Amino acid sequence: MRTIKLGTSTLEVPVVAVGCMRIESLDLQQTERFIQTSLEIGANFFDHADIYGGGKSEERFAEAIHMNPSVREKMMIQSKCGIRPGMFDFSKEHILNSVDGILKRLQTDYLDVLLLHRPDTLVEPEEVAEAFDQLESSGKVRHFGVSNQNPMQIQLLKKHVKQPLVANQLQLSITNTTMISQGFNVNMENDAAVNRDGSILDFCRLHDITIQPWSPFQYGFFEGVFLGNDKFPELNQKIDEVAAKYGVSNTTIAIAWLLRHPANMQPVIGTMNIERLKDCCKAADIRLTREEWYDIYRSAGNILP
Repeated sequence: MRTIKLGTSTLEVPVVAVGCMRIESLDLQQTERFIQTSLEIGANFFDHADIYGGGKSEERFAEAIHMNPSVREKMMIQSKCGIRPGMFDFSKEHILNSVDGILKRLQTDYLDVLLLHRPDTLVEPEEVAEAFDQLESSGKVRHFGVSNQNPMQIQLLKKHVKQPLVANQLQLSITNTTMISQGFNVNMENDAAVNRDGSILDFCRLHDITIQPWSPFQYGFFEGVFLGNDKFPELNQKIDEVAAKYGVSNTTIAIAWLLRHPANMQPVIGTMNIERLKDCCKAADIRLTREEWYDIYRSAGNILP
């Protein structure tokens, strides 16, 4: 599997991350087979969150692979915290308690990466900085990042946080392209020109923060997948055409479209199907042409000025 540097860190990560949100839906034997297959094909970066399955997804992951130091060294594990029922919480106490819970469920002594899951408007950056310092000095977390944050929110954290923020997990797919579309439609009088995220794509590129697109096959906010969907006939026709050219599946092309962007993104795939996992990972070996990238972009209904 092709790798990239995660942000400004020295961590070499595969260009496709394995999302574990739905791993609780598998039984132990299925989970073990899924993880082992991931490792065999080089997809050894696993994305978790303390809220996935109410924590049971992390427990299932560790139990299925019989977590121990020799198993742990074969993989990189990222998890997220900060979401509580009906609220968000970036307090020092919650961050520290969350990480302790994550480590216990995953049966490991450390996380390779910890992300703050969704912005907390009551955040006090000084508390986040204290929590990160304590987690780093104790060896519990090696790298830090954020999720779903805009440039000013990141800058606010960086006012006090000394550790590099190596990743920002953001919703992005062929049918959810606001961070790309507003860059095309600068100073235009149309909906695509609305800057909804503070130019987060350019900001992350400028500051060497790796974007991790989540829900790369979804349209809307978990409304469904666009592949094979009658709502997107032109898009699916174009994707199928490109897939036939490269001799791969439509799944592969959807991920290859994200990987073609020079921001060096690391899509987080959420499938629990082994064959789809393999198809996603094949995208690491495909580089779409500029024409193919733009054809797919426009076929999804995205406009160019």
